[in-house]
Amino acid sequence: MKNYFQHSGLTWLWLTVLLLILDQVTKQYVAMNLGLYERIPVTDFFNITYAQNPGAAFSFLADQTGWQRWFFTAMATVASIIFVVWLARTPKENKILSIAFALLLSGALGNLIDRVLFGYVIDFLDFYYDTYHWPAFNIADSAIFVGAALMVVDSFKKDEEKVNKIQDKV
Repeated sequence: MKNYFQHSGLTWLWLTVLLLILDQVTKQYVAMNLGLYERIPVTDFFNITYAQNPGAAFSFLADQTGWQRWFFTAMATVASIIFVVWLARTPKENKILSIAFALLLSGALGNLIDRVLFGYVIDFLDFYYDTYHWPAFNIADSAIFVGAALMVVDSFKKDEEKVNKIQDKV
């Protein structure tokens, strides 16, 4: 089993744990120190604003009667299992893809914990320009975004490697 961890993407689980802790600590800090929708201005384009999102990204399905809590809980659970399996199947040498799966797992687990405990996800990172506000998000959401972006980067890397192999044969 030790060998399995050493030779697969599971070596990046420490990153999952680190970001999961950071996500949960920051969410709880905000929830304990700010009132709902209270904001702390940080810069001309960024506030810390306490928000509760019972929906998914961009508050998708937030206006539903509550069934979405369990739907998104089930989706996050399944996604987390898939990310662990993919981490286990990814060779340690493929760092970009391993980090991507570790980040995706962290984000899925961070928001899953909120949904199970509270029925909503705690958001607090509020970026804006003039009167336009990007929907508030959290560290788990950021991890999911960066993980997905790294998967895209990795897919291009593989395409480039395939092209190089074909050119080498010619």
